Amino acid sequence: MKQGLFRIIENTHLTETVMKLRLEGDTSPITASGQFVNILLEGKFLRRPISVCDCEGNVLTLLYKIVGKGTEQLSRMQAGEELDLLTGLGNGYDLTLSGERPLLLGGGVGVPPLYMLAKQLIREGKEVSVVLGFNKADEVFYREEFEALGARVFVATADGSMGEKGFVTDVMKNLDYTYFYTCGPEPMLKAVYKTSTTSGQFSFEERMGCGFGACMGCSCKTVTGYKRICKEGPVLRKEEILWQN
Repeated sequence: MKQGLFRIIENTHLTETVMKLRLEGDTSPITASGQFVNILLEGKFLRRPISVCDCEGNVLTLLYKIVGKGTEQLSRMQAGEELDLLTGLGNGYDLTLSGERPLLLGGGVGVPPLYMLAKQLIREGKEVSVVLGFNKADEVFYREEFEALGARVFVATADGSMGEKGFVTDVMKNLDYTYFYTCGPEPMLKAVYKTSTTSGQFSFEERMGCGFGACMGCSCKTVTGYKRICKEGPVLRKEEILWQN
């Protein structure tokens, strides 16, 4: 973990509520897809955790959704302003288990961390399929960016306004894959768990206090005891997950 100042290069809308934030700074602590950063905002006691979408050289890309006062405040910041970030947080995805045909499944703001993962897997010569799930067509983002990487991309929308009508699991049932990686809201993750026919890795979206394991606020029960999503996660393997009712 490292604290540092990052300069905003871009902070623009992808959809009505989803923003693309590009920052310049020391990205060396970011070593794996699936990690996240914690952003300090003026006047806010708790930092805001946001997953890493991409990291190339000294440029960091984050995608975030405007859901409250903190992210709304962040959305009004302009190029040239600076942000205080904690970087290198969390354990990311393990690429060594992917096999030749990995499947990536993202729901809503669970999509961003899969972009860097897809890029890394494709660089390794893997045949990557990506399923992106949204409620409706005007909420879809990053479809073209995944396609530009060379991934086979599918879209599922709950109302059927783009791609297949339904959920990511409806597409998943018809695909051949060696392993899966997923990130999204818990109901989606539970559905993927039940539908999957192979092993895989889940990235959890939890409310976090400190973001680096000190407060224990994001602990969850696993087969080997309690783990902190911010420290031992956010990525957990399918075999260690115990779902809470």
